[in-house]
Amino acid sequence: MHEAYQECIDECLRCMQACNHCYDACLKEEDVKMMAGCIRLDRECADICSLAAEMMARNSPFVNEICELCAKVCEACGKECEKHDMQHCQDCAKACYRCAEVCRKMVS
Repeated sequence: MHEAYQECIDECLRCMQACNHCYDACLKEEDVKMMAGCIRLDRECADICSLAAEMMARNSPFVNEICELCAKVCEACGKECEKHDMQHCQDCAKACYRCAEVCRKMVS
């Protein structure tokens, strides 16, 4: 069954990587305090993307609910990241929006 989820699994893993990279890069910014919201959402998003990919890979009966939540968290992270001019934030926002879109498509 996980073949049906493959595109979504791939996007979740890409988003997780982008969020982890953004998280790490934000911690190295001069004004880390200004990046606190971004850092927090990067971690939340990376975690839910990882969980969603795992649940799809094992065909969990909770896939739809988890992917709906994943899309919601990705959307929030994307909105926060796009507020910042740094390339890592812009790249993360794009990955988040793409993941949200694919998760919603998969659930519908």
